[in-house]
Amino acid sequence: MTIQKQGSLVCVGTGMRMAGQLTPIAQSYIETFDIVIAAVPNIFTRKWLQGVAKEYVCLNDHYEDTKIDGKTRRDTYRRMADTILKEVRAGKKVCAAFYGHPGIFACISHMTIAEARLEGYEAHMEPGISALDCLVADLGIDPGSFGMQSMESTQFMIYKRPLDPTALLVLWQVGIAGDLTLKRFDTEPAHLQILVNKLAQYYPLDHEVILYEAATDPLEKTRVDKLRLEDLPKMSYKQITTLVIPPSRPLERDQSIIDELNAIAAQRGKVQQAA
Repeated sequence: MTIQKQGSLVCVGTGMRMAGQLTPIAQSYIETFDIVIAAVPNIFTRKWLQGVAKEYVCLNDHYEDTKIDGKTRRDTYRRMADTILKEVRAGKKVCAAFYGHPGIFACISHMTIAEARLEGYEAHMEPGISALDCLVADLGIDPGSFGMQSMESTQFMIYKRPLDPTALLVLWQVGIAGDLTLKRFDTEPAHLQILVNKLAQYYPLDHEVILYEAATDPLEKTRVDKLRLEDLPKMSYKQITTLVIPPSRPLERDQSIIDELNAIAAQRGKVQQAA
């Protein structure tokens, strides 16, 4: 029989805009657990967390340390994970809070949960409202209408990933597209031109695309910039900028499959009539 260790971990999301997007269960963990360790960019959210948590630790300083000592983002995430796990190993009930959804582009939560479980601690994740949820609402896009492809921008650039131009494409973190050093927090026109060149294998250069940034506080406006694919290198970007590419071609019917399905339906109808 495995004995559960005293410490525990839950990873929660605060939503993109905490006001109205923080789930009741996430708020309950934040308010009742021994310590809240958070990685959220919005200062209002950080101040609220600091005010309601029994003990509060902010992980954002690790990003500044990375810029100073020249370490990679991977090193930064490792140090953040170690900060969280240290408190779990000390026997505390730890709530790790991340903006948006704690499992989407948040490797720290996946890392800490996996390691905590291996060491015998109870650890789980609670869902939160993500940038994708906001994107669907703000742009009025239904992924079920045409299907959706979703991948990280640099990953798309450096791997052979075939695209389907009849489906919606969402490329995340286009604001750091092409960075292979894992040390930069921005991109440059030359990197973006390489991205455009690769996308041009599937889409016309004058195809309309969207640069999207979800608002993260009540005073901020959602960014929805529509432009031609070829103009991407001229635009400004943040780390959170997402590239959304609507379908450029209509769906094509597979008549052979449709005929097979109709044949099955017709046969079933004959069986029912005979019965």
